[in-house]
Amino acid sequence: MKRHMTRKTIHVSLIALPEASASVLFGMYDLLNAFPQMQDIIPGLPEVTPFRVEVVGDSAGELTVAGGTPIRVHRSCRDVTQTDIIVVPALVLRSWKTGRYPELVDWLAQRHAEGAMLCSACSGVFLIAETGLLDGRQSTIHWSYGPHFQQLFPKVPLHPAQTLTIAGDRQQFVSCGASMSWHDLALYLVARHSGEAAAHAVAKFFAVQWHRDGLQPFITFEGRRDHGDAAILEAQGWLAKNFPVADPVEQLVRLSGLAERTFKRRFTKATGIAPMAYVQQLRIEEAKRRLEGSRDAIDEIGWQVGYEDPAFFRRLFKRVTGISPGSYRKQFQIPNYAMTPLAAE
Repeated sequence: MKRHMTRKTIHVSLIALPEASASVLFGMYDLLNAFPQMQDIIPGLPEVTPFRVEVVGDSAGELTVAGGTPIRVHRSCRDVTQTDIIVVPALVLRSWKTGRYPELVDWLAQRHAEGAMLCSACSGVFLIAETGLLDGRQSTIHWSYGPHFQQLFPKVPLHPAQTLTIAGDRQQFVSCGASMSWHDLALYLVARHSGEAAAHAVAKFFAVQWHRDGLQPFITFEGRRDHGDAAILEAQGWLAKNFPVADPVEQLVRLSGLAERTFKRRFTKATGIAPMAYVQQLRIEEAKRRLEGSRDAIDEIGWQVGYEDPAFFRRLFKRVTGISPGSYRKQFQIPNYAMTPLAAE
C-alpha cells in the first residue's frame, strides 16, 4: 500500500535537553531538512520541502548537550503552541530521574492532545513515558536501558529487539531502539509524510539503511545475577566456563546437590529462563564472538561452542539472533580495509 503524500509543510519539534545526544539531534535535523539540497541531484522529490524543523527546549538560547557540544535552542516549549511531530532524541545517561522536566512533560501531553505525534530515539522514550500516554502501548529502547525503564514504567510493554514500534489509534507514538536506529525513525517519517519514493531518495543520498532484521543481532546476552540465590549464582559461574560440555544441565544438577526438579525451578525463577535456554544463550554469544573475530568455518564454530549437528546450530543461531551465522559474520566482522595494517619490517 502506498502512503499518502503530505501536501502541507509538517512542523517538527526536536527536543533539546542537557542529556541529549548531539549526533542524533543534528542527524535528525540534517536529514529532515535535506530536501532542498537534493532537489537538483535526485529527481522525483516533492517540490515543496515537507518538513520545517526547529529545536525546542525548556528555554530558548544556548545549551550544552551531552559530550559538551554547544547548540542553539530556537524556541522555548512555552512558545510552541502548535506542532505536528515531536522527537525526543537519544539521551546519554546512566539512569533517569523522573520529575526533572515537568514543563516539557506537560507540554508533550498538551501537544499530543491536539494531534501531535510523539516520537523517541532510544532513551528519549523516558521523557515521553512520564506523560503516562505510553501505558499499555508498545515501545522500544536500547536493551541496556530496558531493565531500568521497566522499573520506572512497568505499564509500558517494552520490546528492545524491535527497531521501531508504532502504536496508538492514529499511529501517533513511534519509538526506535538503539540510538543509531534514528535512521529508521527519520526514514519512517519521510515515507509516512512524503511517500516511499522520497524515503528511498533520502536513504540513497545519505547512504543510510533500514535495520530490517531488527536489533536482536546487536544484543549481548548477560544472565541475570542480582537474584540472591547463591546456589544458582554458583551454577552460573560454572556455566560461564563450561557451557560447551556435553549435557551441561545434567552435570549442573549433580554439582548442585539439588533434586533435578528443584534445581530447574530455582534456576528459572532466579534467571528468568530455563537452564537449557540459558546454556544456548551462552553458546550463541560465544559463537557470535568467534564469527566476529575469527576466520573459522561456521560449522567448526558450532562444534567449538558445543553443537555436533551443524544444521541444528544454524537453525538455533537464527532463532536466537534473527539472522543466519553467515549474515551475522558479514554484518559484524571488521572489513579488511579497516583492519590495522602490520608494521613494515
